[in-house]
Amino acid sequence: MKVIFRMLGWMAVLMLAGPGSGKAADSSVSPSCATPEHRRLDFWAGDWDAFDVGGSDKPLARVHVDIILGGCALREIYEQPNGVVGQSFTIFDASRKRWHQTWVTNRGTLLQIDGKFQGASLTMEGRQLTSDGREQIVRGVWSPQDGGVREIAHTSLDSGKTWQPWFDILFRHHKE
Repeated sequence: MKVIFRMLGWMAVLMLAGPGSGKAADSSVSPSCATPEHRRLDFWAGDWDAFDVGGSDKPLARVHVDIILGGCALREIYEQPNGVVGQSFTIFDASRKRWHQTWVTNRGTLLQIDGKFQGASLTMEGRQLTSDGREQIVRGVWSPQDGGVREIAHTSLDSGKTWQPWFDILFRHHKE
């Protein structure tokens, strides 16, 4: 039964996005969000399989990113085969001239990060508490790569003096 609901959920997402996944779910772009800066992360929109760079050829997750709210935000739906589900909303906040993402999971994780583009790559970072109560900085970088998107994340437990790899994934277009 759970599988049927999950399949129906994905079908609803794809129907909202319309033909040609990766296209905006909204048919019109709000004049407030039509600037070139608002469009810079549109390369991430799509129906993806996420792979561990340097790991297996088996996908880690199925990911769907669509452009919503008149082109003002990107919504990510991330689903791992082990039941971890996450969603993010990413927006260019013109008032602060910063990109912002809020990420939540079905395991109670919350991450809020902010940043800016450097060349073709978006770098965002923020602070969160670890499961044992320590504060860590999380930094993620999204870059277009070989027709897909690469996302690399690092963490620091010492206010950014040293960094440890967290994950390195490549989004490739999903194939049926």
